[in-house]
Parts: sequence; structure tokens; C-alpha cells
Amino acid sequence: MKLDGRRNSGNINDRRGFSGKKVGIGGGIIGVIIVAAITLFSGGGIGDVLSNIMGQSAGLEFGQAPQAYTPDAEDERLADLASKVLAGTEDVWTREFRRQGWGEYECPKMVLFSGSVNSGCGNATSQTGPFYCSADQTVYIDLDFFKEMSSTIGADGDFAYAYVIAHEVGHHVQYLLGTLGEAHEKMAQVSETEANKISVRLELQADFYAGVWGHLDNEMFGSIEPGDVENAVNAASKIGDDYLQRKAYGREMPESFNHGRSEQRVRWLQKGLDTGNPNYGDTFSPSYSAL
Repeated sequence: MKLDGRRNSGNINDRRGFSGKKVGIGGGIIGVIIVAAITLFSGGGIGDVLSNIMGQSAGLEFGQAPQAYTPDAEDERLADLASKVLAGTEDVWTREFRRQGWGEYECPKMVLFSGSVNSGCGNATSQTGPFYCSADQTVYIDLDFFKEMSSTIGADGDFAYAYVIAHEVGHHVQYLLGTLGEAHEKMAQVSETEANKISVRLELQADFYAGVWGHLDNEMFGSIEPGDVENAVNAASKIGDDYLQRKAYGREMPESFNHGRSEQRVRWLQKGLDTGNPNYGDTFSPSYSAL
């Protein structure tokens, strides 16, 4: 992904080094990361994630181990990437909101943290994965997650990382358009199974918006290089509920899907990349089986 000469966002709050690292005692952190990814990787409710982690990691004790945080060269490169990608979402969605007649785009904040963080949606740790909190309109991310993407599920590349960020910003777009609030209100009124289906619709639309951003960012800045789209599509295929559950548990549990199957995530991301038109991302009207 070509980012040379691009501006950095002024909406970054760098809290790295202000929180202690969580250290697992008697269990594996990677398994918790996978569980968290299933629940929230693409913007699910943080309360659901934390309760899921507690339930799935029964018998796994965590102790707070404050450590001095010294970013290495790769950490700083990823921080610069995150800042420039966020700036790209600001430029794209500011223009697109005006073009669509949706009013002025209100840019979200981004908090970079290490270990754990306090958000408007509660406390979270690195194991939670990147998330968007509508309570404070902020994207939270521990940049180590990108390293885990590569080592744990084999998804890497700068455009794949940009896809993760753009997906979380996609939830912010949903928040501004009222989609996120309406969906969460409905989710609170139905069974867990039906709420999961609504969550899948939200997540697939956020994937679509990430693709729209990629298309329009490339139009504005010529940012996509050979191999970039393939890296993003590979990442989408590795974070489907079906793929992650098979990796974590050796089987699928469709009733608990809340982000979508790999092929669904790839299809909606690709649709956004192909069209660049946010009006083609209606994931709420089709039947659930047609998503």
C-alpha cells in the first residue's frame, strides 16, 4: 500500500505505555485472541466480548504485569500506517458524506494502546482485538494485533491492516447514519440467535464500507499496489466465524455466528472495492440466507 507523502491524522491519541500488559498464567493467550476475534474483531459489542472471554477462558488466570513500553521500529511504522490510514478515511468519508447529501462527516478518534485500555464502553485488553466504541466515537487498537494477524492466522500486509482499521471506521459511518443504533436497539429485543443475525448484517456492511473506502482512497491517492487487494481478501477470509471456530474448536457453531462466514465477508468487502458506492451496501433488506 502506497502511503508515502500522505498526511497523518490529527485525531490520534497515543496511549501506548500507559497501561500494563496482561500476562496469562497457566494458559495460552493465542486461544483467547481467537475467541475475542470471533466475538468482536470487527466491532461487536465490547460487553459481549469481555463476557465471552471470561467464559471461554475459565481456569485461565490473568495478572497485571506493568512493563515499560519501548516501541521498536516496526511498532512506529505501524503507528504511522494507522495514522495515515485514519487520515485517508477522514478524507474519503468527508467527501462522500457531502456528495451523498448526508451532512458533515464527524471524524472519529483513534486510541493506540498497549496491554489494556479504558474506553467509553468499558475496560478492554489487547486480547479483545480492535473495536469501535460509539459511546465516545473512538476506534481502539493495540498495534500488536497486526503482528498476531500474521503469526496466528496468516493474514498480513499493510492493506490488510488498513482493511481492519477501515472496517472499524465503517462502524462509525453506521453510527453517524443511525444504522448502528437501530440495529443495537433491535438486538436488545430479540433472542440471542436473532441478535447474532443482526450483528452479522452490521459486520458485513462494515466490511462493505471498508471496501468502499479502499476504492475511493485509491481514486484519490493511488494507494493500492499489486497484491494489496489479495492481502485484504485473504484477511477477510481468515476472520470469518466459520474459519475461526474451526481453528479454535475444530467445528462450526452457526447459531453463534455474529460476524459472518468467510465467503460472505470476502464477498461484501470485494463488492465495496469493486463499486466504491456506499449506496450498494444494504445488508439489511436481503433475506439472511441471501447475504
